[in-house]
Amino acid sequence: MTTTRSQMLTPASSADLGRRVRANLSVAELYEDAIRAGEGVIAAAGPLVVRTGKHTGRSPQDKFFVKEPTSAGKIWWGEVNRPISEENYDRLRARLVEYLAGRDLYAQDCFIGAHPDHRRSLRVYTETAWASIFARNLFRRPSAADLATFQPNFTIINVPSFKADPATEGTRTQTAILVHLKRMEIIIVGTEYAGEIKKSAFTVMNYLMPDEGVLPMHSSVNVGRAGDPVVFFGLSGTGKTTLSADPERSLIGDDEHGWGGDGLFNFEGGCYAKTIRLSPMYEPDIFQTTKRFGTILENVDLDPKTRELDLDSDRFTENTRGAYPLEFIGNADPTGLAGQPRNVILLTADAFGVLPPISRLTHDQAAYHFISGYTAKLAGTEIGVKEPKATFSTCFGAPFMPRHPGEYAAMLIERLARWDVPVWLVNTGWTGGPYGTGERMNIDHTRSMVRAAISGDLDDVPTTTDPIFGVEVPTSCPDVPAEFLQPRSTWQDQAAYDVQARTLARMFAENFDAFADGVPSSVREAGPRVD
Repeated sequence: MTTTRSQMLTPASSADLGRRVRANLSVAELYEDAIRAGEGVIAAAGPLVVRTGKHTGRSPQDKFFVKEPTSAGKIWWGEVNRPISEENYDRLRARLVEYLAGRDLYAQDCFIGAHPDHRRSLRVYTETAWASIFARNLFRRPSAADLATFQPNFTIINVPSFKADPATEGTRTQTAILVHLKRMEIIIVGTEYAGEIKKSAFTVMNYLMPDEGVLPMHSSVNVGRAGDPVVFFGLSGTGKTTLSADPERSLIGDDEHGWGGDGLFNFEGGCYAKTIRLSPMYEPDIFQTTKRFGTILENVDLDPKTRELDLDSDRFTENTRGAYPLEFIGNADPTGLAGQPRNVILLTADAFGVLPPISRLTHDQAAYHFISGYTAKLAGTEIGVKEPKATFSTCFGAPFMPRHPGEYAAMLIERLARWDVPVWLVNTGWTGGPYGTGERMNIDHTRSMVRAAISGDLDDVPTTTDPIFGVEVPTSCPDVPAEFLQPRSTWQDQAAYDVQARTLARMFAENFDAFADGVPSSVREAGPRVD
């Protein structure tokens, strides 16, 4: 095949990367290259199935920010945001450029941010064809006219086969995700897990947006026929993707959004959904994407002869993933834009099984739970996580938030007050007992509660105040058994429930100590009651 001029970047125009850069190839061309190179196999219905080796989740301990004068004062340094020197970055980068001199690369020119005033132009270089499809699926795709004059604002260089040298380059291991905010460049080496591409771009937006008056959010957004946007905050596995893919509502996006002065906008152009035990009954919109040409399936098991998928298998990892363009969801809104939210929902997967399945929060309680970011870290989303584990992730996205959590929390509080937005805490985790004893929440019940909340059907329902967590719990909800709404009543041993609830309340209080000095007293006092 003859490569057209529009598909080729010369070394000078590609930051001197690679022997040859094949740019903006179509999905079909990239499929052909991926198959020829043995990068994956085509499943029975058309998706490309790939393996990511030993890295089947993110490597947060291997992510570093270059410590340089223009950004150092804005970053909240610590265990999440680790520094690396410019000298070490330059040393690794120079060796990487030399490594790539005799190799071909792929590039995709993309946008991140649906709002024209806050959009960034992103160029993603990848070593593999399938990762180029991933980038094309996940980010927003420019028009032909946009591509003709495209100039990247920042760049991602993804080379899994290259290994960092901890002894001379300051990294922790041979895997490294390095973010240079002055150069607006990200280097990802030593890992094939494509989620690092997505989340590193999100990290950059989370750094940039507050200076533009936009709250960046680890959230999904959908809109009903009445024009009523809803924001769903939550970590991986809490239901952001599942609950936002509602056939009765238009999907704005499933994971990354900005909340600005004129409303909400999606950062991305695609979805990155967990596929383990995906159900055609409960998650039909997402399920059908696993049977589409163009979808990338990471670490999904399949029959080697028939190529039929086994979505129930965790043979390679619990964190099986599907990456697909937003338009694969039939009711997706291609604009990626919405007005001011009418409701905000904080999602948590409570491994202790003690939080109510739905409760209404005051704005102070909303700020407390947003800063806390409690959930269970589900198996496989990070290396070393084998079973659900209670965790607190500030702003429901601490690994991706470069600035101090107080900045993001203050922006949320201001917006909730300005637009008088109701906030709900929804537990998609366990009921009737903790993980290992209780059961995961019934998805039909969760959907019914969410729909009732955002439609206003719970507005006049009497509530009871949870004696430990202080939240208002509805006494009834359409299509949900009343006893299900009160978590204590679902436990056979209610004394054991009391012990677990007090244990979790203490964990909230201990975690919040680190943030207490930076928030109003009304927010500090809005947490669980610890005897």
